[in-house]
Amino acid sequence: MKKEKVLYRCSSCGHEEPKWLGKCPECGEWNTLMEAAAVPGARPGQGPRSFPLSSVDPQEGKRVGSGLAELDRVLGGGLMKRSAVLLGGEPGIGKSTLLLQAAASAETRGRVLYISGEESAGQVRMRADRLGLRDNLERIEICCTGRLDDVTVVLDSVKPVLVMVDSAQTLHSDAAGPAPGTVNQMKFCAYELVSWVKEHDAALFLAAHVTKDGVISGPKTIEHLVDTVLYFEQSGEGGTGDCRFLRAVKNRFGSVDEVGIFMMGEQGLSVVADPSLLFLVRREGAIPPGIATAAVLEGSRTLLVEIQALTVPAKGSISRVFSGSIDSARVSRAAAALEKHLSLRLSDQDLYVNVAGGIRINEVGAELALAASLYSARTGMPIPAKTAIAGELSLAGEVLPVRRLGVREKTAAGLGFSLFTAKDLKSAVAGLFR
Repeated sequence: MKKEKVLYRCSSCGHEEPKWLGKCPECGEWNTLMEAAAVPGARPGQGPRSFPLSSVDPQEGKRVGSGLAELDRVLGGGLMKRSAVLLGGEPGIGKSTLLLQAAASAETRGRVLYISGEESAGQVRMRADRLGLRDNLERIEICCTGRLDDVTVVLDSVKPVLVMVDSAQTLHSDAAGPAPGTVNQMKFCAYELVSWVKEHDAALFLAAHVTKDGVISGPKTIEHLVDTVLYFEQSGEGGTGDCRFLRAVKNRFGSVDEVGIFMMGEQGLSVVADPSLLFLVRREGAIPPGIATAAVLEGSRTLLVEIQALTVPAKGSISRVFSGSIDSARVSRAAAALEKHLSLRLSDQDLYVNVAGGIRINEVGAELALAASLYSARTGMPIPAKTAIAGELSLAGEVLPVRRLGVREKTAAGLGFSLFTAKDLKSAVAGLFR
Protein backbone atom coordinates (compact mmCIF):
# COMPACT_ATOMS: atom_id res chain seq x y z
CA MET A 1 0.00 0.00 0.00
CA LYS A 2 1.26 3.46 -0.94
CA LYS A 3 2.62 5.37 2.03
CA GLU A 4 0.59 8.40 3.08
CA LYS A 5 2.27 11.75 2.50
CA VAL A 6 2.88 13.74 5.67
CA LEU A 7 4.11 17.17 6.61
CA TYR A 8 5.07 18.83 9.86
CA ARG A 9 2.96 21.68 11.22
CA CYS A 10 4.03 24.03 14.02
CA SER A 11 1.62 23.85 16.95
CA SER A 12 2.49 27.44 17.89
CA CYS A 13 2.08 29.41 14.63
CA GLY A 14 0.77 26.89 12.07
CA HIS A 15 3.88 27.02 9.84
CA GLU A 16 4.35 23.87 7.72
CA GLU A 17 7.53 22.10 6.62
CA PRO A 18 7.99 19.01 4.39
CA LYS A 19 10.42 17.48 6.92
CA TRP A 20 10.91 17.68 10.69
CA LEU A 21 12.99 20.51 12.14
CA GLY A 22 13.94 21.13 15.72
CA LYS A 23 13.21 24.87 15.50
CA CYS A 24 10.29 26.46 13.66
CA PRO A 25 11.72 28.93 11.10
CA GLU A 26 8.62 31.15 11.38
CA CYS A 27 8.11 31.69 15.12
CA GLY A 28 11.45 30.42 16.45
CA GLU A 29 9.89 27.96 18.92
CA TRP A 30 11.66 24.65 19.59
CA ASN A 31 10.12 21.15 19.26
CA THR A 32 6.73 22.41 18.04
CA LEU A 33 6.63 20.74 14.59
CA MET A 34 4.12 17.90 14.72
CA GLU A 35 3.39 15.32 12.03
CA ALA A 36 0.16 15.91 10.07
CA ALA A 37 -1.50 14.62 6.91
CA ALA A 38 -0.40 16.47 3.79
CA VAL A 39 -3.99 16.56 2.46
CA PRO A 40 -6.76 17.06 5.07
CA GLY A 41 -9.23 14.21 4.93
CA ALA A 42 -7.05 11.94 2.77
CA ARG A 43 -6.68 8.20 3.55
CA PRO A 44 -3.78 5.88 2.69
CA GLY A 45 -3.97 4.70 -0.90
CA GLN A 46 -6.59 7.28 -1.92
CA GLY A 47 -6.39 10.54 -3.87
CA PRO A 48 -7.32 14.03 -2.61
CA ARG A 49 -10.72 14.36 -1.00
CA SER A 50 -12.89 17.27 0.06
CA PHE A 51 -13.07 18.25 3.70
CA PRO A 52 -15.26 20.58 5.79
CA LEU A 53 -14.27 24.25 5.63
CA SER A 54 -14.82 24.40 9.38
CA SER A 55 -11.85 22.04 9.85
CA VAL A 56 -9.41 24.53 8.32
CA ASP A 57 -7.10 26.18 10.83
CA PRO A 58 -7.84 29.95 10.90
CA GLN A 59 -4.11 30.56 11.42
CA GLU A 60 -3.57 29.65 7.77
CA GLY A 61 -5.12 33.03 6.86
CA LYS A 62 -2.95 35.00 9.27
CA ARG A 63 -1.18 38.06 7.88
CA VAL A 64 2.44 39.00 8.38
CA GLY A 65 3.25 42.68 8.83
CA SER A 66 5.82 44.08 6.40
CA GLY A 67 7.01 46.69 8.89
CA LEU A 68 5.97 49.44 6.43
CA ALA A 69 2.54 50.81 7.37
CA GLU A 70 1.73 52.16 3.90
CA LEU A 71 2.65 48.84 2.24
CA ASP A 72 0.45 46.96 4.71
CA ARG A 73 -2.41 49.38 3.97
CA VAL A 74 -2.28 48.63 0.23
CA LEU A 75 -1.93 44.87 0.82
CA GLY A 76 -5.07 44.90 2.97
CA GLY A 77 -3.51 44.72 6.43
CA GLY A 78 -0.30 42.80 5.81
CA LEU A 79 1.20 40.05 3.72
CA MET A 80 -0.74 36.81 3.50
CA LYS A 81 1.12 33.53 3.87
CA ARG A 82 1.28 31.44 0.69
CA SER A 83 0.69 34.56 -1.39
CA ALA A 84 2.60 36.12 -4.28
CA VAL A 85 2.87 39.87 -4.93
CA LEU A 86 3.95 41.37 -8.27
CA LEU A 87 5.45 44.87 -7.99
CA GLY A 88 5.86 46.98 -11.14
CA GLY A 89 7.26 50.45 -11.64
CA GLU A 90 9.45 52.74 -13.74
CA PRO A 91 13.26 52.34 -13.64
CA GLY A 92 14.80 54.08 -10.62
CA ILE A 93 11.50 54.67 -8.85
CA GLY A 94 12.51 52.62 -5.79
CA LYS A 95 11.28 49.05 -6.31
CA SER A 96 14.53 47.51 -5.04
CA THR A 97 14.59 49.95 -2.11
CA LEU A 98 11.05 49.00 -1.14
CA LEU A 99 11.86 45.26 -1.31
CA LEU A 100 15.02 45.65 0.77
CA GLN A 101 13.32 47.77 3.44
CA ALA A 102 10.42 45.29 3.63
CA ALA A 103 12.91 42.40 3.91
CA ALA A 104 14.66 44.10 6.83
CA SER A 105 11.53 45.21 8.69
CA ALA A 106 9.14 42.27 8.10
CA GLU A 107 7.48 41.17 11.35
CA THR A 108 8.61 37.54 11.25
CA ARG A 109 11.33 35.53 12.97
CA GLY A 110 11.97 33.33 9.97
CA ARG A 111 14.60 33.82 7.30
CA VAL A 112 14.19 36.21 4.38
CA LEU A 113 15.79 35.36 1.03
CA TYR A 114 16.70 38.24 -1.31
CA ILE A 115 17.34 37.05 -4.86
CA SER A 116 19.06 39.65 -7.03
CA GLY A 117 19.53 39.08 -10.73
CA GLU A 118 20.51 42.68 -11.47
CA GLU A 119 22.97 43.65 -8.73
CA SER A 120 25.89 42.04 -6.95
CA ALA A 121 25.89 41.21 -3.25
CA GLY A 122 28.24 44.14 -2.59
CA GLN A 123 25.89 46.59 -4.30
CA VAL A 124 22.91 45.34 -2.28
CA ARG A 125 24.94 45.62 0.94
CA MET A 126 25.96 49.20 0.09
CA ARG A 127 22.30 50.12 -0.38
CA ALA A 128 21.38 48.46 2.93
CA ASP A 129 24.05 50.47 4.75
CA ARG A 130 22.91 53.68 3.07
CA LEU A 131 19.33 52.98 4.16
CA GLY A 132 20.42 52.40 7.76
CA LEU A 133 19.43 48.72 7.80
CA ARG A 134 22.73 47.40 9.18
CA ASP A 135 21.16 46.17 12.43
CA ASN A 136 18.51 44.09 10.64
CA LEU A 137 20.61 42.13 8.15
CA GLU A 138 21.33 39.00 10.20
CA ARG A 139 18.25 37.10 9.04
CA ILE A 140 18.48 38.19 5.38
CA GLU A 141 20.10 35.68 3.02
CA ILE A 142 21.17 36.96 -0.39
CA CYS A 143 21.54 35.02 -3.61
CA CYS A 144 22.79 36.82 -6.74
CA THR A 145 21.71 34.70 -9.68
CA GLY A 146 19.05 34.53 -12.35
CA ARG A 147 19.17 30.76 -12.94
CA LEU A 148 15.98 29.20 -11.63
CA ASP A 149 17.71 25.89 -10.87
CA ASP A 150 20.18 27.66 -8.56
CA VAL A 151 17.35 29.62 -6.95
CA THR A 152 15.40 26.43 -6.26
CA VAL A 153 18.43 24.81 -4.61
CA VAL A 154 18.86 27.84 -2.33
CA LEU A 155 15.14 27.91 -1.50
CA ASP A 156 15.18 24.27 -0.43
CA SER A 157 18.30 24.88 1.64
CA VAL A 158 17.36 28.14 3.38
CA LYS A 159 13.61 27.48 3.83
CA PRO A 160 12.72 31.19 3.90
CA VAL A 161 9.35 32.54 5.03
CA LEU A 162 9.68 35.58 2.76
CA VAL A 163 11.21 35.61 -0.73
CA MET A 164 12.20 38.81 -2.58
CA VAL A 165 13.02 38.49 -6.29
CA ASP A 166 14.54 41.42 -8.22
CA SER A 167 13.53 41.05 -10.96
CA ALA A 168 11.19 38.74 -12.91
CA GLN A 169 12.82 39.61 -16.24
CA THR A 170 16.23 38.28 -15.12
CA LEU A 171 15.01 34.77 -14.24
CA HIS A 172 15.72 31.99 -16.70
CA SER A 173 15.66 28.21 -16.82
CA ASP A 174 17.17 25.77 -19.31
CA ALA A 175 13.81 23.99 -19.45
CA ALA A 176 12.14 27.10 -20.92
CA GLY A 177 14.72 28.11 -23.50
CA PRO A 178 18.23 29.57 -23.73
CA ALA A 179 17.45 33.32 -23.46
CA PRO A 180 16.15 35.12 -20.33
CA GLY A 181 13.31 37.62 -20.45
CA THR A 182 11.19 35.80 -23.04
CA VAL A 183 7.48 35.14 -22.59
CA ASN A 184 7.99 31.43 -21.93
CA GLN A 185 10.85 32.09 -19.51
CA MET A 186 8.83 34.54 -17.43
CA LYS A 187 5.74 32.32 -17.32
CA PHE A 188 7.71 29.20 -16.41
CA CYS A 189 9.91 30.81 -13.75
CA ALA A 190 7.06 32.75 -12.15
CA TYR A 191 4.92 29.62 -11.97
CA GLU A 192 7.73 27.64 -10.30
CA LEU A 193 8.36 30.33 -7.69
CA VAL A 194 4.67 30.84 -6.91
CA SER A 195 4.21 27.07 -6.57
CA TRP A 196 7.17 26.83 -4.19
CA VAL A 197 5.96 29.52 -1.77
CA LYS A 198 2.44 28.07 -1.69
CA GLU A 199 3.78 24.58 -0.89
CA HIS A 200 6.18 25.81 1.79
CA ASP A 201 3.99 28.28 3.70
CA ALA A 202 6.03 31.27 2.54
CA ALA A 203 5.31 34.56 0.70
CA LEU A 204 6.80 36.05 -2.45
CA PHE A 205 7.54 39.55 -3.71
CA LEU A 206 8.36 39.66 -7.40
CA ALA A 207 9.62 42.95 -8.87
CA ALA A 208 9.00 43.57 -12.56
CA HIS A 209 9.89 46.11 -15.23
CA VAL A 210 7.24 48.14 -17.05
CA THR A 211 6.87 49.10 -20.70
CA LYS A 212 6.84 52.67 -22.06
CA ASP A 213 3.03 52.58 -21.68
CA GLY A 214 3.39 51.99 -17.93
CA VAL A 215 2.12 48.38 -17.82
CA ILE A 216 4.11 45.43 -16.50
CA SER A 217 6.40 43.99 -19.15
CA GLY A 218 5.89 40.37 -20.13
CA PRO A 219 2.93 38.03 -20.47
CA LYS A 220 -0.36 38.88 -18.81
CA THR A 221 -0.35 35.33 -17.44
CA ILE A 222 1.97 36.41 -14.63
CA GLU A 223 -0.64 38.82 -13.29
CA HIS A 224 -3.12 35.93 -13.19
CA LEU A 225 -0.62 33.66 -11.36
CA VAL A 226 0.00 36.06 -8.48
CA ASP A 227 -2.46 37.13 -5.80
CA THR A 228 -1.67 40.85 -5.77
CA VAL A 229 -0.44 43.27 -8.43
CA LEU A 230 1.03 46.56 -7.23
CA TYR A 231 2.19 49.60 -9.19
CA PHE A 232 4.78 52.04 -7.84
CA GLU A 233 4.23 55.54 -9.25
CA GLN A 234 6.10 58.81 -9.00
CA SER A 235 4.72 62.31 -8.58
CA GLY A 236 5.67 65.42 -10.47
CA GLU A 237 5.77 66.36 -14.13
CA GLY A 238 7.45 63.48 -15.94
CA GLY A 239 7.95 61.59 -12.69
CA THR A 240 10.57 63.87 -11.10
CA GLY A 241 9.11 64.38 -7.61
CA ASP A 242 10.15 62.77 -4.34
CA CYS A 243 6.66 61.52 -3.53
CA ARG A 244 5.82 57.89 -4.36
CA PHE A 245 2.36 56.33 -4.68
CA LEU A 246 1.75 52.60 -4.29
CA ARG A 247 -1.51 51.29 -5.73
CA ALA A 248 -3.06 47.84 -6.16
CA VAL A 249 -4.81 46.91 -9.39
CA LYS A 250 -5.49 43.35 -8.19
CA ASN A 251 -5.76 42.08 -4.64
CA ARG A 252 -7.36 38.77 -3.68
CA PHE A 253 -7.03 39.55 0.01
CA GLY A 254 -8.03 43.21 0.22
CA SER A 255 -9.31 46.33 -1.48
CA VAL A 256 -7.82 47.92 -4.59
CA ASP A 257 -8.96 51.41 -3.51
CA GLU A 258 -6.16 52.05 -1.03
CA VAL A 259 -3.08 54.09 -1.91
CA GLY A 260 0.23 54.02 -0.07
CA ILE A 261 2.16 57.30 0.09
CA PHE A 262 5.94 57.43 0.63
CA MET A 263 8.65 60.07 0.42
CA MET A 264 12.00 59.14 -1.11
CA GLY A 265 15.00 60.57 0.70
CA GLU A 266 18.58 59.78 1.63
CA GLN A 267 17.37 57.16 4.11
CA GLY A 268 15.15 55.48 1.53
CA LEU A 269 11.37 55.41 1.62
CA SER A 270 9.64 57.01 4.59
CA VAL A 271 5.97 57.06 5.50
CA VAL A 272 4.14 60.38 5.16
CA ALA A 273 2.75 61.21 8.60
CA ASP A 274 -0.07 63.49 7.40
CA PRO A 275 -0.75 63.04 3.66
CA SER A 276 -3.46 65.74 3.64
CA LEU A 277 -0.87 68.48 4.10
CA LEU A 278 1.19 67.04 1.26
CA PHE A 279 -1.32 68.06 -1.42
CA LEU A 280 -2.18 71.50 -0.09
CA VAL A 281 -0.23 74.59 -1.12
CA ARG A 282 0.37 77.08 1.67
CA ARG A 283 -0.20 80.66 0.51
CA GLU A 284 -0.25 84.03 2.13
CA GLY A 285 -2.97 86.39 1.06
CA ALA A 286 -5.91 85.80 -1.29
CA ILE A 287 -6.46 82.59 -3.17
CA PRO A 288 -5.82 83.07 -6.92
CA PRO A 289 -8.59 82.25 -9.40
CA GLY A 290 -8.73 78.67 -10.66
CA ILE A 291 -7.80 77.09 -7.31
CA ALA A 292 -10.21 74.73 -5.53
CA THR A 293 -9.71 72.34 -2.62
CA ALA A 294 -11.41 68.95 -2.96
CA ALA A 295 -12.16 66.51 -0.15
CA VAL A 296 -11.65 63.10 -1.76
CA LEU A 297 -11.57 59.52 -0.53
CA GLU A 298 -8.54 57.33 -1.15
CA GLY A 299 -9.48 53.96 0.23
CA SER A 300 -10.21 54.27 3.93
CA ARG A 301 -8.91 57.80 4.44
CA THR A 302 -9.85 61.29 3.32
CA LEU A 303 -7.41 63.64 1.63
CA LEU A 304 -7.68 67.34 0.90
CA VAL A 305 -6.12 68.02 -2.50
CA GLU A 306 -5.73 71.25 -4.44
CA ILE A 307 -7.14 71.27 -7.98
CA GLN A 308 -5.66 73.95 -10.24
CA ALA A 309 -7.36 75.05 -13.48
CA LEU A 310 -6.36 77.44 -16.22
CA THR A 311 -8.32 78.53 -19.29
CA VAL A 312 -6.77 80.30 -22.28
CA PRO A 313 -8.19 81.07 -25.73
CA ALA A 314 -7.82 78.10 -28.04
CA LYS A 315 -5.06 78.46 -30.61
CA GLY A 316 -7.05 76.55 -33.19
CA SER A 317 -10.67 75.96 -34.06
CA ILE A 318 -10.92 73.04 -31.60
CA SER A 319 -10.33 73.45 -27.88
CA ARG A 320 -8.04 70.98 -26.15
CA VAL A 321 -7.81 69.55 -22.64
CA PHE A 322 -4.46 69.09 -20.93
CA SER A 323 -4.81 67.05 -17.73
CA GLY A 324 -2.48 64.43 -16.29
CA SER A 325 -3.82 63.95 -12.77
CA ILE A 326 -7.54 63.86 -13.62
CA ASP A 327 -9.01 61.98 -16.56
CA SER A 328 -9.39 64.31 -19.56
CA ALA A 329 -12.86 62.94 -20.29
CA ARG A 330 -13.99 63.96 -16.80
CA VAL A 331 -12.66 67.47 -17.35
CA SER A 332 -14.55 67.68 -20.66
CA ARG A 333 -17.81 66.55 -19.01
CA ALA A 334 -17.48 69.15 -16.27
CA ALA A 335 -16.81 71.86 -18.85
CA ALA A 336 -19.82 70.76 -20.93
CA ALA A 337 -22.10 70.89 -17.87
CA LEU A 338 -20.90 74.41 -17.04
CA GLU A 339 -21.49 75.59 -20.58
CA LYS A 340 -24.94 74.03 -20.81
CA HIS A 341 -26.42 74.94 -17.44
CA LEU A 342 -24.57 78.19 -16.61
CA SER A 343 -24.00 79.54 -20.14
CA LEU A 344 -20.29 79.76 -19.40
CA ARG A 345 -18.51 79.57 -22.75
CA LEU A 346 -15.62 77.09 -22.59
CA SER A 347 -15.75 75.52 -26.05
CA ASP A 348 -13.37 78.16 -27.40
CA GLN A 349 -10.87 77.70 -24.55
CA ASP A 350 -7.92 75.36 -24.00
CA LEU A 351 -8.32 73.81 -20.54
CA TYR A 352 -5.35 73.00 -18.32
CA VAL A 353 -5.96 71.03 -15.10
CA ASN A 354 -3.43 69.95 -12.49
CA VAL A 355 -3.48 68.47 -8.97
CA ALA A 356 -0.88 69.70 -6.48
CA GLY A 357 1.52 66.96 -5.42
CA GLY A 358 1.01 64.94 -8.59
CA ILE A 359 -1.50 62.45 -7.17
CA ARG A 360 -4.01 60.95 -9.61
CA ILE A 361 -7.65 61.58 -8.67
CA ASN A 362 -10.25 59.03 -9.77
CA GLU A 363 -12.94 59.57 -7.13
CA VAL A 364 -16.23 61.10 -8.29
CA GLY A 365 -16.42 63.29 -5.19
CA ALA A 366 -13.87 65.65 -6.78
CA GLU A 367 -16.10 66.61 -9.72
CA LEU A 368 -17.80 69.58 -8.05
CA ALA A 369 -14.42 71.00 -7.02
CA LEU A 370 -13.20 70.47 -10.60
CA ALA A 371 -16.19 72.38 -11.99
CA ALA A 372 -15.67 75.16 -9.44
CA SER A 373 -12.01 75.53 -10.39
CA LEU A 374 -12.91 75.76 -14.09
CA TYR A 375 -15.60 78.37 -13.36
CA SER A 376 -13.18 80.34 -11.20
CA ALA A 377 -10.45 80.23 -13.85
CA ARG A 378 -12.81 81.35 -16.64
CA THR A 379 -14.46 84.19 -14.72
CA GLY A 380 -11.43 85.32 -12.69
CA MET A 381 -13.43 85.05 -9.44
CA PRO A 382 -11.51 83.29 -6.62
CA ILE A 383 -13.08 80.67 -4.36
CA PRO A 384 -13.18 81.64 -0.66
CA ALA A 385 -10.17 80.47 1.32
CA LYS A 386 -10.39 77.46 3.66
CA THR A 387 -13.27 75.96 1.69
CA ALA A 388 -13.19 72.25 0.85
CA ILE A 389 -15.62 71.05 -1.81
CA ALA A 390 -17.20 67.60 -2.28
CA GLY A 391 -19.85 66.41 -4.72
CA GLU A 392 -20.49 64.32 -7.81
CA LEU A 393 -21.59 66.21 -10.90
CA SER A 394 -24.29 64.89 -13.22
CA LEU A 395 -24.82 65.88 -16.85
CA ALA A 396 -28.20 67.34 -15.85
CA GLY A 397 -26.44 69.97 -13.74
CA GLU A 398 -27.25 68.24 -10.46
CA VAL A 399 -24.77 67.68 -7.63
CA LEU A 400 -25.24 64.14 -6.38
CA PRO A 401 -24.45 63.22 -2.76
CA VAL A 402 -21.21 61.38 -2.10
CA ARG A 403 -20.49 58.61 0.38
CA ARG A 404 -18.94 59.18 3.79
CA LEU A 405 -19.74 62.89 3.79
CA GLY A 406 -19.36 63.05 7.57
CA VAL A 407 -15.80 61.72 7.41
CA ARG A 408 -14.88 64.29 4.78
CA GLU A 409 -16.35 67.06 6.90
CA LYS A 410 -14.43 65.88 9.98
CA THR A 411 -11.14 65.75 8.10
CA ALA A 412 -11.70 69.19 6.62
CA ALA A 413 -12.54 70.66 10.02
CA GLY A 414 -9.36 69.14 11.48
CA LEU A 415 -7.31 71.11 8.96
CA GLY A 416 -9.26 74.34 9.45
CA PHE A 417 -11.53 74.00 6.39
CA SER A 418 -15.29 74.09 6.10
CA LEU A 419 -16.90 71.53 3.79
CA PHE A 420 -19.11 72.84 0.99
CA THR A 421 -21.57 70.94 -1.17
CA ALA A 422 -24.75 71.85 -3.07
CA LYS A 423 -27.79 70.45 -4.86
CA ASP A 424 -26.97 71.72 -8.36
CA LEU A 425 -24.46 73.84 -10.26
CA LYS A 426 -26.47 77.07 -9.94
CA SER A 427 -26.71 76.86 -6.18
CA ALA A 428 -23.04 75.88 -5.99
CA VAL A 429 -22.00 78.97 -7.92
CA ALA A 430 -24.32 81.14 -5.85
CA GLY A 431 -22.81 79.78 -2.63
CA LEU A 432 -19.15 79.97 -3.68
CA PHE A 433 -19.06 83.15 -5.74
CA ARG A 434 -21.14 85.67 -3.85
